[in-house]
Amino acid sequence: MREFSLPALYEVPSDGNLTDLIRRNAAQHPDTAVMSRKVDGRWQDVTATEFLAEVRAAAKGLVAAGIRPGDRVALISRTRYEWVLFDFAIWSAGGVTVPVYETSSPEQVQWILGDSGAVAVIVESPAHSASVASLRDRLPELREVWEIEQGALETLKAAGAEISDAEVEERSSLANADDPATIVYTSGTTGRPKGCVLTHRNFFAECGNVVERLSPLFRTGECSVLLFLPAAHVFGRLVEVAAVLAPIRLGCVPDIKNLTDELQSFRPTLILGVPRVFEKVYNSARAKAQADGKGKIFDAAAETAIAYSRALDAPGGPSFGLKLKHKIFSKLVYSKLHAVLGGRGEYAISGGAPLGERLGHFFRGIGFTVLEGYGLTESCAATAFNPWDKTKIGTVG
Repeated sequence: MREFSLPALYEVPSDGNLTDLIRRNAAQHPDTAVMSRKVDGRWQDVTATEFLAEVRAAAKGLVAAGIRPGDRVALISRTRYEWVLFDFAIWSAGGVTVPVYETSSPEQVQWILGDSGAVAVIVESPAHSASVASLRDRLPELREVWEIEQGALETLKAAGAEISDAEVEERSSLANADDPATIVYTSGTTGRPKGCVLTHRNFFAECGNVVERLSPLFRTGECSVLLFLPAAHVFGRLVEVAAVLAPIRLGCVPDIKNLTDELQSFRPTLILGVPRVFEKVYNSARAKAQADGKGKIFDAAAETAIAYSRALDAPGGPSFGLKLKHKIFSKLVYSKLHAVLGGRGEYAISGGAPLGERLGHFFRGIGFTVLEGYGLTESCAATAFNPWDKTKIGTVG
């Protein structure tokens, strides 16, 4: 079997853990927006200092509730600001996060909470609370349940009012790089979901090298990413931790029904998704063009974009005629597609399934390159991906 390797671009701290990132951000970038949350329908920035304070306050509540170092705490919620906040709060209290898909059946919830030995769970909605309540007699280790929509954050802040900053700092420093950070359960397509233990080192190595290799996409104070993937999936978690590690501004979207509206309001510079998201963008744009009587123009523009992208890889590059057609369609069609994607980004990262060569060339041809990657839960997301400056359409790096 052939083997190929390259030296790591990022050196993993020998004695640190992921909570070091939010303290470093507050020290080095105190007034930089590292998060954005929706408040009354509008995006509101959260600085590194503010985020650290909120994480500490929530962690104090967890400590006051009896969460001990190494305890498993489950999170059942859609992707939202509180998901990221509680993830870092659990780590700051010395715990291990157990994400659960918010669409999981009661049987799946029972299995994951029981198998992981979760002693507490933070849920999003009354429906989740009811689901967990129906399982309490079968989960003897489960002690606490907090609901985000019923003021979980405020409840924990109040409960931890008497816990000192020093105690949280001590808890935050207990885990080292090789201690478990999370137990991510696989989808269960081959039977019951299987828990994959991922360490702080796993995330440092994965996200540190991704950010270093894709450094132009992770410029602090300039770049931003909108997370709409499930945070319970390892790919979504990669986005979360990489954004905090960089750091760049991170926004979360719990419902992708209005994704294009969210993209246009948040205006990310980087998008991470799965192929169906990019397929939906293409198909929606084509359907709208056809409905407006401009289907032939869109199809001609799409063929030009694909031909232009393919020519970029050929000796001599695009011909003069192809460059001219591409320039015309850039004004007529491609600029509108860019606006749908937020108008600021030039790159996206796609994983989970093959994008398809033709669609890959289409997006690069309109000036929005989709970098594909491949990986596993067990590998803490990507094992290979296309670098921004050496893209090979139709491959995963």
